[in-house]
Amino acid sequence: MIRWCRRWLISSLTFSRVDRVMGRGLPQTIAAAIVMMLMANFLFSTVDTSAKWLMGLGASALQMAFLRYAGHFAISLGLFAWRGKAGPALVTDRVALVILRGGLLVVSTLGNFLALSYLPLTITSAIMFSAPIIVAFLSVQLLGEPVGPWRWSAIILGAVGVMIVIQPFGDDFRWAALLSVFNALTLALYSILTRKLAQTVPTPVLQFYTGAIGTLVFAPMAYLVWQPSADPLVWLCWATLGFSGWAGHELLTRAHAIAPASLLMPFSYSFLIYMTVFDVAIFGFLPDLVEIAGIMVIVMSGLVIWYRGRG
Repeated sequence: MIRWCRRWLISSLTFSRVDRVMGRGLPQTIAAAIVMMLMANFLFSTVDTSAKWLMGLGASALQMAFLRYAGHFAISLGLFAWRGKAGPALVTDRVALVILRGGLLVVSTLGNFLALSYLPLTITSAIMFSAPIIVAFLSVQLLGEPVGPWRWSAIILGAVGVMIVIQPFGDDFRWAALLSVFNALTLALYSILTRKLAQTVPTPVLQFYTGAIGTLVFAPMAYLVWQPSADPLVWLCWATLGFSGWAGHELLTRAHAIAPASLLMPFSYSFLIYMTVFDVAIFGFLPDLVEIAGIMVIVMSGLVIWYRGRG
């Protein structure tokens, strides 16, 4: 088993990446990347959990979205200023695409928070994991990437899994599930655009513009629906929205800088585990057998797409 894992690990890395990582010590570097991936997904789960808990107290999804991006923007701007790079470093000749990318994530965040105000964490996160399936489908349409029969089968299977989870033709159908489907679609478009920009635009610049766009879009709307609070726990959750969102993206970026995406992708499903634990511990929700079956189908189809796309 250990030998098989080692062979799989080595085969997942490109030769250049192997040389670079081996120089630092392969096991330690890969372990660090995996830990960062797990931590990033934990932080992302605290964002959604905090937002859902706050909205349960009567706060608006618009206020949650503003706090999420205002914190992100403040930290990004502070780091640029501290490093003395807040001027020319932010200039890019692909500003239109950068703004479009940030806009897609902003719209996705609002759709996700709106869905969370009606649906359990487990259900929204399961539907969100249909995003890689949508990416595989759109990659054919938008990027002209070849997709073989295995991945086409996984795309169809993933769509079936989503249908099982949202149960559109049954009495248990919840319209808010469509918000999560919309969230997955915008996330897929965001991912494709990120892939196109990643080679030419530095990650800190992308982070900065994303935070700035979200803050500017949601500030006036949040002002109209703002719900103040003197509760320290509420303030802690407010801070969590911004800090955990920024820190999660930072850890995710650093993990992919020292290990290939093909190796790290399966660990992204830790997000679903964290969300399920928070759902049970805080909100007392357990998915039923039909929902569990749909979740497993989505996960399996995503893993098939990942496995077939490693080469």
